[in-house]
Amino acid sequence: MALAVTDATFEEVVLKADKPVIVDFWATWCGPCRMLAPIMEQLSEEYQGKALVVKVDVDENQQYAAQFGVRNIPTVLFFNKGEQVDKQVGVAPKNVYTEKLNVYL
Repeated sequence: MALAVTDATFEEVVLKADKPVIVDFWATWCGPCRMLAPIMEQLSEEYQGKALVVKVDVDENQQYAAQFGVRNIPTVLFFNKGEQVDKQVGVAPKNVYTEKLNVYL
């Protein structure tokens, strides 16, 4: 299951992670975000132990959404060794996320 991350835990969970991290910036009222949620859950299960899949509710946690220039949701950012290395704005097929992530495994 994708881990919920807040502004308070983002640095520790995402920026200090020892494995690649996918961060899904979303909101409860966002229809496309709800479409993306099952894909993120599948990735969380498939990459367990190899990568982290986390979610940030932008309504409740705006600091890192602003810091990384998230203007539209869903936006999925890919991090490796504390650095943003890729980005996907909007919903895409699952293989788009896996191809971007596999580069860093």
